[in-house]
Amino acid sequence: MPSETPPPALQTLCGTAPRSPLRAFLRTETGSAAVLLAGALAALVWANIGAGSYDSLWETELSVRVGSGGVSLELREWLNSGLMTLFFFVVGLEARREFDMGELRERRRITLPLLAGLSGMLVPVAIYLAVNAGEDTAHGWGAAMSTDTAFALGMLAVFGNRLPGSLRVFILTVAVVDDFLALAVIAFAYSGAIALPALLTALGLFAVVLVVRRTLGMRVPSLYAVLGVAIWVALLKSGVDPVVTGLAMGLLTYARPAERGDLEQASRQFRRFREQPTAELERTVRRQIASTLSPNDRLQRMLHPWTSYVIVPLFALANAGITLSADQLTGAFTSPVTLGILLGYVLGKPVGIIGATWLTTRLSKGRLHPPVGWGAISAGGTLAGVGFTVSLLIATLAFDGDRLEQAKIGILGAVLCSFLLAWLVTAVTGALSAPSRARALLGTGQTIVDLSDPVDMERDHVRGPRDAPVTLLEYGDFECPYCGLAEPVVRELLADFGDVRYVWRHLPLPDVHPGAQLAAEAAEAADRQGSYWEMHEQLMRHQGDLLPKDLLRYAGEIGLDTDRFRADLRAGTGAARVAADVESADLSGVSGTPTFFVNGRRHHGAYDIAALSAAVRAARQRASLTGAGPAN
Repeated sequence: MPSETPPPALQTLCGTAPRSPLRAFLRTETGSAAVLLAGALAALVWANIGAGSYDSLWETELSVRVGSGGVSLELREWLNSGLMTLFFFVVGLEARREFDMGELRERRRITLPLLAGLSGMLVPVAIYLAVNAGEDTAHGWGAAMSTDTAFALGMLAVFGNRLPGSLRVFILTVAVVDDFLALAVIAFAYSGAIALPALLTALGLFAVVLVVRRTLGMRVPSLYAVLGVAIWVALLKSGVDPVVTGLAMGLLTYARPAERGDLEQASRQFRRFREQPTAELERTVRRQIASTLSPNDRLQRMLHPWTSYVIVPLFALANAGITLSADQLTGAFTSPVTLGILLGYVLGKPVGIIGATWLTTRLSKGRLHPPVGWGAISAGGTLAGVGFTVSLLIATLAFDGDRLEQAKIGILGAVLCSFLLAWLVTAVTGALSAPSRARALLGTGQTIVDLSDPVDMERDHVRGPRDAPVTLLEYGDFECPYCGLAEPVVRELLADFGDVRYVWRHLPLPDVHPGAQLAAEAAEAADRQGSYWEMHEQLMRHQGDLLPKDLLRYAGEIGLDTDRFRADLRAGTGAARVAADVESADLSGVSGTPTFFVNGRRHHGAYDIAALSAAVRAARQRASLTGAGPAN
């Protein structure tokens, strides 16, 4: 861990464990929603002020040629089929991350959002077809089915703490199912005449990707980039829209937490470079540091800001431009295209998602249940009615002329109506009494547990009531300055909440803190004399003085038998206990300090008093709803 003064935000910087890629994903989505909306509004203004310049720019042809071959597309098509491939790649990365490390690592949790996502597409399509029955516009049914991931998550963030965090994962999973099926619809229902040789080439190249992934892993990332581009070109030449390439490649890119052994190896390599700063060692250090993070995490951090702040807003700018007039709006809202899309999203999406979730929960007799309450599911279902990116993409493939304009009006109208409906649902939920509101938002189902080794009151070091409904557990290092900053926060938290118990587990990081291991053993030696917490406080107050002579002085100051303490320290009587804590940290995927768990759920992000207090209050609410006993 670095020794410089920690930042005031108290963000955990040692290792990557406490920083959640999902939360970073959602923070980016929150900011990008405003940029996306600005792009759509700019397109509307531009199209109504200078329709000629708007159309002429996006219809400009751009060619890329290599030898006798090449690709020639309009600028709008480069955005829709080219850059949007990167957007779907990032969506695939986040879905794979949740599948490997997040909420969906318990495979049974995939079933419900999978069925909800499928129903949330079929019901809007059925409504669109019913409105357009007997019309030649029925073939545009695909424009009424797909949720916009960026817009839905961005709008969800607008409601802040009024909706539980677990709802975000549910909506994200529904949206990924939605995107995957929508891209399949684009590929097979809205593509041109299929050129079989090119399609077989694309399938062959994808098979090569699978073989390379199994044999070489992710050691040659540039090879995947080359193969991905080749698949994209082959699909384009085949007549199949190539954006599906991005989602498929993203779902193949595995995610894993940073492992302590890899971090220690990176520290050793850096020390070698510090002693001998050569170009060869510099390359070795960079490779070693990069290898500690999974390819999924590295690619998300690199690409997600670009897709959210540049690519998706550009897509909106290129596709949302429609000329508006009173006659056109009147005609649109009597058009089966506009009405089918509007009703499909505003009515069909909530009915499909909420209905499938309820039916699955009933038929499974509660074995499959939503991660949140029905009030939150209702709000999520209404927000899923925000169909923009993929809907516009399909609309441009299915329609042209006036009907395309009518489709765009329906899509933009659905965005506004879905947001207003979600606001109404959250307002009604917020008006409930506190217990009813908590039940409506959080539900009564059990959440996934991240802590692999439950709290043992006979073995663990515990402060606070034994039967407390909330347990705050910390993996810490006595020499870690960030743990030192967290210590007064924890004390303040325990003073503010009388129903919280606090557990400390050792995770010394000897590669960066040479005194941490002996300090942890000193705390265990003090525990043998019934003075663990007294020694704990001494060590946290004197993090820069952890030499053996310092430890003996602290033992005398708290009234220990120093001869016995010295003998236990020399014999390493506490080493096995420290090793057991380290092993439990490894099993829970913890590689940095401090890492906190609240009722077995990992706490991500800041560990200031406001953030930890909010986590404790949420855990206490959920514990009261589920009727759980003392928290583990």
